[in-house]
Amino acid sequence: MTDPIKIDIWSDIACPWCYIGKRHLEAGIAGLGENAPDIEIEYHSFELAPDTPVDFEGSEIDFLAAHKGMPEEQVRQMLGHVSGVAKAAGLDYDFDALKHTKTLKAHELLHFAKEHGAQLALKERLLSAYFTEGGHVGRIDELVGFAAEVGLDADAAREALESGRYAAAVQADIAQAGAYGIQGVPFFVFDGKYGVSGAQPAEVFGQVITQVGAERSGEAA
Repeated sequence: MTDPIKIDIWSDIACPWCYIGKRHLEAGIAGLGENAPDIEIEYHSFELAPDTPVDFEGSEIDFLAAHKGMPEEQVRQMLGHVSGVAKAAGLDYDFDALKHTKTLKAHELLHFAKEHGAQLALKERLLSAYFTEGGHVGRIDELVGFAAEVGLDADAAREALESGRYAAAVQADIAQAGAYGIQGVPFFVFDGKYGVSGAQPAEVFGQVITQVGAERSGEAA
């Protein structure tokens, strides 16, 4: 029995292109139909702005204007463009409601969820909360609530976050990203061989999966 094709994804909850890239990947897999091979997806931690406070005072426009040194009007145009791309992917971003925060604890929780078979469900829940619902994904109380929503034990999730048990795993992911030369996310690694940077169109993901599958079968891609 052939092992599933492994897709490792470096991603940050606070990255709008990461949610779009997730949807594009899902569409690329769905587009293969009955020809889609078995696929295993694992998310890895990446912090785009590690110096962000948990409770950032201000809007997403305020943060980006300061963080990127851009005029506010330019930031508004940029967010408008991102919202349009997200809409085309079926996502309804609400940057006005978004609560910018440090995502370190969310990444720890994703490692906890991985151990309990719920990483993909939690990743979707956190991205949806952050970009479409104005949810806070930086504080332990709210994170425990999201964990419970996807069927994880709330007390165990709280203990994992308060103890910092998965902090080393998060840093190991970040170090691996550095070793790979990853400077931005999303970044997808297929079968440990092919790297794809950015929220590429669904067709690109479908083509890479098809190529990997063909190579595994000993056929020419």
